[in-house]
Parts: sequence; structure tokens; C-alpha cells
Amino acid sequence: MNAPTPHIDFANPADATAVLKDVAGQLRAGAIVPYLGPAVAALSQPEVPLGPEALAAFLGTKVALPRRAKGNAWASAQHIESMKHRSTVTAYMTEAFTPKVAPNALHRLLASLPVPMIVDTWYDGAMRAALAERSDWGEAQGITRAGIGEDRWYRFYDAAGAETDKAAAESWNTLLYKPHGSVAPAKNFLISDADYVEVLTEIDIQTPIPDIVKHRRTERSFLFLGCRFNDQMLRTYARQLIKRSSDHHYALVEPDALSKNELRFLLEAGLTPLALPLDKAVEILCA
Repeated sequence: MNAPTPHIDFANPADATAVLKDVAGQLRAGAIVPYLGPAVAALSQPEVPLGPEALAAFLGTKVALPRRAKGNAWASAQHIESMKHRSTVTAYMTEAFTPKVAPNALHRLLASLPVPMIVDTWYDGAMRAALAERSDWGEAQGITRAGIGEDRWYRFYDAAGAETDKAAAESWNTLLYKPHGSVAPAKNFLISDADYVEVLTEIDIQTPIPDIVKHRRTERSFLFLGCRFNDQMLRTYARQLIKRSSDHHYALVEPDALSKNELRFLLEAGLTPLALPLDKAVEILCA
């Protein structure tokens, strides 16, 4: 028998706006960690794939994909990696995300605030570009372990894009965390099924997550902006990244677009859903 559809009573726009205004104050006080999805980059109207489905479609223009891989970015990348080479996957991902994504109002707002950490889950470099006028920040990126010959899960980069180490990271006022990698500054991409098999095997015990991320999330809430949770991997990452943080989190959502699994995830993870358009939410946060 099919499980019943989870039910959420979404707050009306006025109440959601009031909650988000309060969240904006917490964001400015450093008590909120912004967690950005691909729809944030979409506000800049860039010429890059905006979401896993669009990325899968882009990869499908490069090679003929089997039916099982179509529409699935991770399976598409795995097929390319298996049939060609990892370097081909990296080349296609670099091509997809080489077009510049201009920082938009949300990127610029976050770059202007003394937030201890920003989580950005897409592969573009807009958030790095927005932070460029500062020197008191740096970045941690998830990396593929394919062919590197090292027992490493992530790398650190300073504001200038030079690779550094976790000791240097401790001094940064703001940490930009890109758990899936990024085109900038070094073309690190977690993208294939094989990449995620390794990470997801360990993520429950938190090994792939940098210690500085674990420290800076402690007692802080998360605000999910421009994110979907319509894939098990996306839900797993979100669940593991908010582990051992505050028990109050917020997610901007479009109620009519949510799947049963997304509704269930919102309830299970204790996320307060705010049914507001992203552009409206950015106006409220920037006010």
C-alpha cells in the first residue's frame, strides 16, 4: 500500500515574511548559516546548467547516454567516466561552468556580512567572486578521490585561490564551503556515482566533512535558499551537514513543486518551510 502524502500547513505569505525578517536579523548576527542551491545562481541568468537535471541534459549533448542515465547528472557523469576517462568528465564539467556567473544581490549581501560560514552546493564561482574584495576568508571544497593517490576528502583554498591547509583556515572570518566542488579556483568536481559512493559510505560518521565546518555549524541554524531535495543524495548531504547544529532550520520552498519525498524530508529534518519566491526572499534579506 502506498504511504500517505505527508502534510504540511504552510504559513501564509505575511507570516512567512515575518519569520524571514527575523531570520535576516539572525543572519546578520552570524547565527544563521546560508545554504545555497542552484536556483541562487539562476537569479543571475547565467549561461551555465542550473540544477542536476539541466546538467544531465548538458552532458547528454556531449555523448549518447543510456536510458538509465538520462536526466540524472551523477549517472551521466559515471557513464562518461566509465566509457571514456575521468579527465573527460572534468573537461565537460569545466566547459559547462566556464561561463561566468555574475554575483547577484544575495551573493553580494552574504559577502558583506561577517557570517562564519556559507555553504554553496552548486559548481559555479559566483560566491567566490562576490567575496573577492575581502581577504579574511577562504574556501573548503569537496574533491573527487579518483586517481589522486591521496587519502583526502577536501582541499582548502585562500582568497587568492592558492591551495592552503586547515591550520590557515582556522583564521578565516568567513568560510565558503563547496561540498560538491567548484569550477573555481581549481576545477574540483564531485559528480559521478563513484564519487558519491565513496563519500556516502563515510558521511554518516562525518569523515568527508572538514572539522572547521563541523565546528562552525555548532549551535547555528541553517537557511536553505534555492535548494531542492528531490534526490536521495541531496537529502543525505543536507541532513549530514546540519547534524549537531541547532534544531531550528529554515527552507525556502515552492509548495506546489514539492514531491512526497521532499515533504517527508522537511518534516523529518525539522525544517521550517517558508513559501516565498526566491526573488522576494532576497529583497527581504537585503532590506
